[in-house]
Amino acid sequence: MLPTFATSGEIILEDRFSIRHLRAPLVRGDLLVVESPLQRGQMVCKRLLGLPGDVICVDPTGERSPSTEHVKVPEGHVWISGDNAEWSRDSRDYGPVPIALVKGRIVARVWPPHKFTLYPSGSGVNFLT
Repeated sequence: MLPTFATSGEIILEDRFSIRHLRAPLVRGDLLVVESPLQRGQMVCKRLLGLPGDVICVDPTGERSPSTEHVKVPEGHVWISGDNAEWSRDSRDYGPVPIALVKGRIVARVWPPHKFTLYPSGSGVNFLT
């Protein structure tokens, strides 16, 4: 998920336990590991932009759809986006994603050591403003 993560050479920690067993709430800005709706079994890392009931501008850049197109995220779904909007395949391509496909939340980058970063839940909210 460029530019947040490199395509190789980094190790990230994923929290699956709190999502599956504690039903921890998802927060806008979270970095999520999601099973791809296009390729079952393939995991992708995307940023959570919309929760059920949110009204989302499908493509604020206007590159893939008119910037005036909006969609309401249905119950049981989320809206996800890659940080590299120009190249990312995300909800702009396949629409809202079932929450059941959310497998975990990225909590830290631990390698390489000089790039160690914690990603507390909701830490990406400033990314949206």
